[in-house]
Amino acid sequence: MSQAEWESLCDGCGKCCLHKIREKNGSLTPTNVACRLLDTTSCRCGNYARRKALVPDCVVLTPASLKTIDWLPHTCAYRLLKEGKDLAAWHPLISGDATSVHTAGISMQGRCISERDAGPLHEHTTSRIL
Repeated sequence: MSQAEWESLCDGCGKCCLHKIREKNGSLTPTNVACRLLDTTSCRCGNYARRKALVPDCVVLTPASLKTIDWLPHTCAYRLLKEGKDLAAWHPLISGDATSVHTAGISMQGRCISERDAGPLHEHTTSRIL
């Protein structure tokens, strides 16, 4: 798969850009707090090319890193690919519409807050995002 094909798998939901709290027992607690680079309207990174330099703990999804990541949402194309499952009908590669992820209510559009505005992370936990 080419780099462009790999990148096209991203549906633009913004869920992977949300902060998660790893509990002492290993479980994850999701929040609705997004990385400061996430445009909370478009659900796209505001500086994708430099994201790793600007946010050192940003996780870059690659076929290799996918093997150890356990927190991708159930709707994520990368996770579905890893699990041998098909993409959903609302995925932009299937629908042909880049906004179908928003129309289907899958994205974080209107449902997250930037870390710049959030305050304490523990005040933004939720069990319904991922």
